[in-house]
Amino acid sequence: MVKRPSYVFVGGLHRSGTSLLAGLIGQHPDIGTIEGAPVPEQEGVYLQGAIAHTARHGVPGDFAHDPDQHLTELSPCNTLETATRLTRDWDGWFQPGTPWRIEKSPVNLLRARLYQQLFPMAHFIFLVRHPLAVSRATAKWSGKTESELLEHWQAAYQIVERDLSYLHCALVLRYEDLCAAPAQVMDRVAAFLALDPAPFHRGVHDVHDGNARYLDAAPAGPLPEIAGRLGYGPDGVRAPMAEGFACRHVFRSIREAVDP
Repeated sequence: MVKRPSYVFVGGLHRSGTSLLAGLIGQHPDIGTIEGAPVPEQEGVYLQGAIAHTARHGVPGDFAHDPDQHLTELSPCNTLETATRLTRDWDGWFQPGTPWRIEKSPVNLLRARLYQQLFPMAHFIFLVRHPLAVSRATAKWSGKTESELLEHWQAAYQIVERDLSYLHCALVLRYEDLCAAPAQVMDRVAAFLALDPAPFHRGVHDVHDGNARYLDAAPAGPLPEIAGRLGYGPDGVRAPMAEGFACRHVFRSIREAVDP
C-alpha cells in the first residue's frame, strides 16, 4: 500500500510573508511544492474544484468578514468526496514520492478545521505580520480605508485564535521573528514537522524585514485589540505572543522542541 503524503498548510493574510515562508519550507527535499502552475503565487486553492473559489472568495482585506468562508468540521464540504477530489486535483502539481506537501493560500487561515477533517495528519502554520504593515501594504489592492483593513486583520486572527483549540498540530509564527532570526525560526519549523533542519537554512541570508516603510507613520487610532496578545505595539514587536498562541502538537516531545 502506497502511503499518502501529509500536508502542511500555510495561511496568513495577503502581504504577511506567506510566500517567503513557503519558499523556505519548500527547500526541504522531503517536502513537495507546487511549481510552474498558471495561478497567482502558486496557490493551491486555484488548482482544485472541490471547494468553491471564485473572484468573490479570498478578496484581500475582505474575506475574513464573510462567514461562508470560515470552513469547519460542520461545513457541507466535510465529505470523503471533497477529500478525494482535492487529492486528485492536487496530485498532478506535486512531484511524487515526498512524505510532505506544502500548500500555501491566504484562505487557509479560515479552512484549517475543515482541512483537518479531510486530511487528519495535516499540520498548519499560520503567519502573522504587524497589522499596520499588512493594512498599508494591502491598501493598493483594496478600496478599504486603513481603519477598515485593521478591522479585517483583527477579524482574521480572532478566527485563528478561536480555531486553534480545535487543531491537533498548529504553529503560529510572526513575520518579524522570521526576518530577525530566520535560522532559529526555521529550526522551529523543522522541529514541528520532525524533519532535519539543515535544508531549511538555505536562503535564510536572503530574508529581509520589509516593515520599516510601512511603520514610519503612527496609526490614526488604536491597534486592534488582538495585536497586543500577538505581541505588537504601534512601532513593532514589543512582547512574546500570549500563551494561547503556543505550538499545538499531538506529541508532547515535539511541542517542547518547538517552544522550549
